[in-house]
Amino acid sequence: MFIETLLTDPLLFIRLIIILVVSITIHELAHGIVALSQGDNTPQVTGHMTLNPVVHMGWESLIFLCLVGIAWGQMPVNPSKFRYHKLSNILVSAAGPVSNLGLASIGIAGLYLSKDNGLVSQEFLYLAAQINITLCLFNLLPIPPLDGFHICSEIFPGLKWLENSYFGLFAMMIIWITGIGTIFFVVSQWIICKLVPTLSVCSF
Repeated sequence: MFIETLLTDPLLFIRLIIILVVSITIHELAHGIVALSQGDNTPQVTGHMTLNPVVHMGWESLIFLCLVGIAWGQMPVNPSKFRYHKLSNILVSAAGPVSNLGLASIGIAGLYLSKDNGLVSQEFLYLAAQINITLCLFNLLPIPPLDGFHICSEIFPGLKWLENSYFGLFAMMIIWITGIGTIFFVVSQWIICKLVPTLSVCSF
């Protein structure tokens, strides 16, 4: 289990927890910021416009993260308040993955500039970039309740019925059991190595 990393490599465990908690928190805040810009004040009214990860993730998600390395977050929105229903829904849904792409870009930029001086190591920046590219790609999958599904269902309304079916649950189980999700880590590493080929992890 993921928790075993705490014993085998405590520093890696701490780095992963920090990166994932910050990334998920920013991801959810991005949804909220765009929702507010589209006329929905639900994120503000419910107290979710905060950097407190417990508000966005909840204790269950945080505990699950520490145990198995998987977590989730939630930003309450009310699509009926959106200024432009379809377009606003797409913008709000896309905001999360875009924020992860932004965080990944910061990590990659840091890799160009860092000298691994112990303050912000290249390993930390690499992990931050890889995890956020992975989160971006994963969340864009057209599977409910992921952001990619909400985007696709607005473009193709005929897909909306899947939201109330077991499709999402079965799809997630297949990804989890088969390990297909690891392909996102491979793709993210490939992207980073194309941009920063001098990294030691890119010598393959």
